[in-house]
Amino acid sequence: MIVAKDPHYHGHRQRLRDRLTRDPSQLADYEVLELLLGHVIRRGDTKPLAKELIARHKTLRGVFLADPSELRNLDGFGQSLEDFWRLWRETWARLHESPVAERLSIQSPQDVADFAKARLGPCRREEFWVAMVDNKNRIMAWERASQGTVDQTIVYPREVFSRALEVKASGIVLVHNHPGGDPRPSSQDVELTRRMVRAASDLGVRVLDHIIVTDTAFYSFQQEGML
Repeated sequence: MIVAKDPHYHGHRQRLRDRLTRDPSQLADYEVLELLLGHVIRRGDTKPLAKELIARHKTLRGVFLADPSELRNLDGFGQSLEDFWRLWRETWARLHESPVAERLSIQSPQDVADFAKARLGPCRREEFWVAMVDNKNRIMAWERASQGTVDQTIVYPREVFSRALEVKASGIVLVHNHPGGDPRPSSQDVELTRRMVRAASDLGVRVLDHIIVTDTAFYSFQQEGML
């Protein structure tokens, strides 16, 4: 009688799960990634793909920040994993956006930068978002105003302030990302900020800050004395 054997990776994956239970900190980065991939690739060895991803992107953070559409050429990386990557990143962003859901008060530029980096840091195109607050600086809304290209996005002050007035916000924080990795403002960023401040003054809305983020850093106009 021939007895079917489980594929070799079943035993390997179970051993990884056992180690995860005992002490997750002892797992190598590629082993953590193996287990994550295993939630999508249930019938296959995820070790080769995990090692390839780490080899290409150096760290788990690098893998996380990789654009899923750029990973399609990897053997074993299909539509299901692409969807998983987007879900993974959306979950990460929403975890950091808990101050928005809880309507917490903004105390410093760092407060906004923390959740903005989680949302916008991995983006490969510029996006412009607005945090709207009440008169106690409690977050009322956090919304995307525009989406652009790798190095610019067009923002219309009228649309930004129309939405702010609609939710009855008394103040706003302007936020956008620099996919290139340098958070310092361009001359266009400076001019846009000036236009926004002028428009806000006429409407009785406060512009609290303009924050530019990358995946690891941020620049605050308010903190740098430019607002």
